[in-house]
Amino acid sequence: MDKMQDAIIEEFAAFDDWLDKYDYLISLSEELAPIDPAHRTDRYLISGCQSRVWVDARLEEGRVYYTADSDAIITRGIIALLIRVLNGRTPREILDTELYFIDAIGLGANLSPTRANGLLSMIKQMRLYALAFQAKGSEN
Repeated sequence: MDKMQDAIIEEFAAFDDWLDKYDYLISLSEELAPIDPAHRTDRYLISGCQSRVWVDARLEEGRVYYTADSDAIITRGIIALLIRVLNGRTPREILDTELYFIDAIGLGANLSPTRANGLLSMIKQMRLYALAFQAKGSEN
């Protein structure tokens, strides 16, 4: 069981309609730790997102830690959720994690097609970082 994903599902279960869930996503955007201004460049920009989203990752003691930012508050909330679930895991754990909370809270079904594509692009980029760290670790 994934305690963090289950906690997110429980948090969203408190809201009956999607307007309240969007408000909650917006409040989560305020919790997102700031990304280093040096990482708000095209190199860290995720393609496939309607809004601008920057993601960076670092490996510390075998675990991956992400920082991110976006110019759209709902997107910031979404990336904050992804970071909560994936931060501090090993690259293998990140690659093996099924992000079931996305469907469980209705996120996938309630996003516009362009935001849904952006969500997939964010997940893909976070997994690519994990894959790169894992490949680098197996070279040693």
